[in-house]
Amino acid sequence: MSGVFAVYSTDKKINIAETIYYGLYALQHRGQQSAGIAVRDKEVIEWYKAKGLVPEIFTAENLDTLPGDAGIGHVRYSSAGNLSAGFIEPLVLKYISGYMAIAKNGRIINANQLRKELEEAGYMFHTQNDTEVMAALLTKYRISSEHIEDAVEHMLEHIKGAYAISMITPRYLIAFRDPLGIRPLCIGKIEDSTYIVASESAAIDAVGGEFVRDVLPGELVMIDSKGIQSRMLANNKKSSLCIFEYVYFARPDSIIDGAATHDARVNAGRILAKEFPVDADVIIGVPDGGVDMAMGYAQESNIPLALGLLRNKYVGRTFIAPQQNSREMAVKIKFNPIKTEVKGKRVILIDDSIVRGTTTKVLVKMFRDAGAKEVHLRVGSPPYKYPCYYGVDTSSRAQLLASLGNKERIRQEIGSDSLEYISFEGIKKAPSCSNLDFCTACFTGNYPTEIPKEEGDKQ
Repeated sequence: MSGVFAVYSTDKKINIAETIYYGLYALQHRGQQSAGIAVRDKEVIEWYKAKGLVPEIFTAENLDTLPGDAGIGHVRYSSAGNLSAGFIEPLVLKYISGYMAIAKNGRIINANQLRKELEEAGYMFHTQNDTEVMAALLTKYRISSEHIEDAVEHMLEHIKGAYAISMITPRYLIAFRDPLGIRPLCIGKIEDSTYIVASESAAIDAVGGEFVRDVLPGELVMIDSKGIQSRMLANNKKSSLCIFEYVYFARPDSIIDGAATHDARVNAGRILAKEFPVDADVIIGVPDGGVDMAMGYAQESNIPLALGLLRNKYVGRTFIAPQQNSREMAVKIKFNPIKTEVKGKRVILIDDSIVRGTTTKVLVKMFRDAGAKEVHLRVGSPPYKYPCYYGVDTSSRAQLLASLGNKERIRQEIGSDSLEYISFEGIKKAPSCSNLDFCTACFTGNYPTEIPKEEGDKQ
């Protein structure tokens, strides 16, 4: 996953780069490998980007070099495990109408095919980033289109996958979302002079903005001094928002497509308690998502909830660390049980998900070493069995612990006394948004879009 945050303002008192900085800081959980900011200043776009965390990359000095009236920022989680300089976004490009900057959350799954076709037509590429393929298509169709929105529409006819995009062009701040709404994107404002586009509503809150609405699946939004213009590029009766936004990715204080993430996780915990009760002395949630789920489990079961797992707040997410050995080391320095809360007790450990199993296996051993009499694992999402091709680095079933198939075998691998997952129907009921459908391909293998043959071969 990655995060995008964009600002357009007619208020000269608004510092665009600084506002984007704080917005990206609020989205740091979505990507911790690199960050970048690009700001439009009259007819040019200035940018600054590098590997690392937001506060490590940006200083007051380099933010002062980014004046302007519109800009976009990006925090990256590299879904390919590769982070060369060409992968760091926003990408800043020169095209027929001037300069353009573009940043994406998601993945274009037919990018290799499109790249080959464009190269055969004479196009040159500087990176392996699929965002550059989108930009090349856009510049191709901009030549024959009177308006930028027409070029965007032509481009979207050719790309497949999941994406939430922010762009700045010589005139507009542009945002659009894939036709199924797999990746989230929303709009906010500060008074009547400043508009914001962000991956999550919590980032709008962080800069003192007011949430306006979500960008609709298949919607193109263009913002300039006249305000917001909207154009539907695709109309689907069903959406397919990634269910993992509610399970794991989004901040608990975000509201996505009408449902509060915190409430969805508490509901999942309550459902989990009804489906799989267990006699125990204490409930402990694994930060972050597991804490909200543990709250719901405790409410339903009347078993005491304890803050029995200390999290080192200076360590990032282990699931989105690019290498396995990095994940294992990060778990050990990220978490530590509070021994007085677990020693001699039967513990229900609530985690939001098990993907590779690295974190869970280490945690169970930690609780046993801390003196827990029993450790019963309850998981707030169904078994994660199938790779995600929409921007999450799980491109092979061999990486996924649940691909072992047998729940008892998984329990033995993890080392817990018992193991139960919330049901598929249970997790779909957890978000309180009856008008939404979800992408649940990681649980079922039923993908909402066609998967290119090369990806199927990998699977």
